[in-house]
Amino acid sequence: MPLETLLLLALKGAALAALPLLYVWRSRAPDKFRQLAWVTAFLTLDLIMFGAFTRLTDSGLGCPDWPGCYGHSNPLSAGEQIRAAETALPTGPVTMTKAWIEMLHRYFAMAVGFLIIVLMGMAWWRWWRDRSRSPLFATAIFGVVCLQGAFGAWTVTMKLQPAVVTAHLLGGLTLLSMLVWLALREDARPAAQSAAELRLPAVIAAVVLVMQITLGGWVSTNYAVMACPDFPLCHGRLIPPDMDFRHGFTIWRDLGMTGGADPTPVPFAALVAIHWTHRTFAYLATAVLGWLAWRAARIETTRPLGWALALLLVLQYLTGLSNVVLQWPLALAVLHNGGAALLVATLTALAYRAFQAGRLRQGGVRVRQLATHGTG
Repeated sequence: MPLETLLLLALKGAALAALPLLYVWRSRAPDKFRQLAWVTAFLTLDLIMFGAFTRLTDSGLGCPDWPGCYGHSNPLSAGEQIRAAETALPTGPVTMTKAWIEMLHRYFAMAVGFLIIVLMGMAWWRWWRDRSRSPLFATAIFGVVCLQGAFGAWTVTMKLQPAVVTAHLLGGLTLLSMLVWLALREDARPAAQSAAELRLPAVIAAVVLVMQITLGGWVSTNYAVMACPDFPLCHGRLIPPDMDFRHGFTIWRDLGMTGGADPTPVPFAALVAIHWTHRTFAYLATAVLGWLAWRAARIETTRPLGWALALLLVLQYLTGLSNVVLQWPLALAVLHNGGAALLVATLTALAYRAFQAGRLRQGGVRVRQLATHGTG
């Protein structure tokens, strides 16, 4: 790709990033770093939802090269190639509308990447100035966003391979979680030591949530949402017969094809297995996260997070159910993805409070031990 095109793409991302940077700079917030971290986390949540919109509108290959569009920085300049591709395959993945959706997603992603670079620079500057806080976590976030960029490229160049697209989704959620954690580290409010009892439940819930989101991503990237068109049963059965788990959960394969040396179209029974597994595991995920929400709601300092977690669980259930009953409406499908991202953010905040309380408790124990030893 020409250097001029790369520079134009970078300028578009920087121009979009300039708006939130200007907002933070002109705000009266005393801690600009903390505010920028929260703004970047919020925009990352928006980016995840826009990425879901891109995927659900089949716009992921709207521009079949990367990072530009047919070697250009915008779809207008690539209009001739886009029209030729659309004429050759009218129902294919390339149209002007899909090209714009895909490129807007890339511009948005570049803007978030630019904000993370600014955050990393601020972290290193603060550390160089007073050594008050290590910049390594902010630097790790920069590493994750670079890896996300690579997965974004592979998503296109590997033609929406389900494993790559699912990994790209998980990478976006990891980035969101790390940004929330970074912003919370700047919060001076101490956590009640009683919240330390939530550490193990939060870890268990995080593992279960990651598994459920991975299954949900696998449903979405394999277009298996309507494989079970009824609820609560699947094709009128509690456990549908003849589900093809082997082909459904073959990880490394092209979209819509089985794996191996002689691939064939993925059988419908494999899509049923994918959908049924995600739906069934959702009951366990709801139970575990609901248990954590109940425990968090009993502690004063984590009560708002506990209630927020419970509310998000209800909304996730309703949007997931509506996707099946209402035949996968786009808005609800995007909201279901956004709900998963909000669950990740809320659970991250809850886990942070729990582990912060654990550190305070351990510090208190050491102080008492030293006091006892000194008295003796």
